[in-house]
Amino acid sequence: MPLVFDFGFGELLVIGIVALIVVGPKELPQLFRTVGQFMGKARGMAREFSRAMNDAADEAGVKDIQKTIRTATNPVGSAMDSVKDAAKSMTDINPNSETGKLAKEREDARKKIEANAARAAAERKKREAEEAAAKAAEMERALAEDAATEASGKDEADKA
Repeated sequence: MPLVFDFGFGELLVIGIVALIVVGPKELPQLFRTVGQFMGKARGMAREFSRAMNDAADEAGVKDIQKTIRTATNPVGSAMDSVKDAAKSMTDINPNSETGKLAKEREDARKKIEANAARAAAERKKREAEEAAAKAAEMERALAEDAATEASGKDEADKA
């Protein structure tokens, strides 16, 4: 069972105060630096140990046994894993094979569809912009007519 040090902020504060009293303020930074280096070395050793254990497990075939057990307990999941593996291997298709030719045709068709969709969208936006400009011009004419009508109405009122 691994040792887990679960220190909260309060415990770390008490440890810091005790260290300050025992070691002194001048040597405290050097103490923290040394403790940090020790922790770094300990983590490095733990990583190396974990890597060595994983390598040993790979050599012993533990992953193959895990896969066999997983297959036995979950046949649907293992079937899906097989499908995923097959799909992944399809990305490495020989371009000269029949499958490679079909994949190339599908890719070309996809690009044509995307280009046509982009072209249609651009045409639609252009048409909408033209319609909006025509509507704005029509509104400007209507406003100008209203302004002219109001001006002629004022002139008639001023004459009377």
